[in-house]
Amino acid sequence: MTAENTYCGYVAIVGRPNVGKSTLLNHILGQKLCITSRKPQTTRHTLLGIKTNDNIQMIFVDTPGIHTNQERAINRVMNRSAASVISDVDLVVFVVDRFEWSEADEYVAKYLSNNKVPLIVALNKVDMIEDKKALLPHLEFLSSKVNAVELIPLSALRKTNLAELEEKIKSYIPQKDHLFPEDQITDRSERFLAAEIVREKITRQLGAEVPYQVTVEIEEFRVEGKITYIDALILVERDGQKKIIIGTKGERIKKIGEQSRADIENLLDSKVMLRTWVKVRSGWSDDERALRSLGYMDE
Repeated sequence: MTAENTYCGYVAIVGRPNVGKSTLLNHILGQKLCITSRKPQTTRHTLLGIKTNDNIQMIFVDTPGIHTNQERAINRVMNRSAASVISDVDLVVFVVDRFEWSEADEYVAKYLSNNKVPLIVALNKVDMIEDKKALLPHLEFLSSKVNAVELIPLSALRKTNLAELEEKIKSYIPQKDHLFPEDQITDRSERFLAAEIVREKITRQLGAEVPYQVTVEIEEFRVEGKITYIDALILVERDGQKKIIIGTKGERIKKIGEQSRADIENLLDSKVMLRTWVKVRSGWSDDERALRSLGYMDE
């Protein structure tokens, strides 16, 4: 590569839910952009993470996990969102979790097999594998499942082999003018990222109690002087869920608000006044019109 040439390309990060796609992207970017939790379905929107290194611009697309279960409208929308991305990129990184190979992984592999785009398999969480000798047969098994140009064992959390993955990705980026300014790291607005941060804190606080039927809508986002004022509306589907989020004497919603505000201040580098409240809107996650109005179908 010569200095005068510029390279720019799209890289989709795909896989089943909760396999570490968002953690991987955050560590590649060196900045927390995608929300993460131990719950499947944390990522619901396609989000661009942009990394510019001198003459190479890599535009990463963090996709929602591809679901075998498509009973609810939100799952169908997320699958369509992931599918539309895969056919429009220069490279796909398929993230799998150690030795786990589930029906969901099989489903994603079949999804990718009809695709002509080069594919790298990232075998994540290898720091948790005690017997490293078992890696080789598993890599051979993965080779039989997908037609990959590379298989790279790594740990997104411990940053093991991330540099190797990045170098491999760079070799598939085509020669093209950069599409974004070099200091831009995402295509999403601060308003969108603030909503995602609030949703992350809810997901982390609630364990398995509610997350799939919760979404966050920013009703107001305004900057006055050195303070950003944000009103976040938390939507749930049932009264019982509202009570769980508010918690005893409002303790839980207070904690969600405090943690969200700290992260949003970090993101915006500004003092934030955050107000949150919870409202019941039944059936929103299975209603395509509601999903459109909440920004789930704008990709």
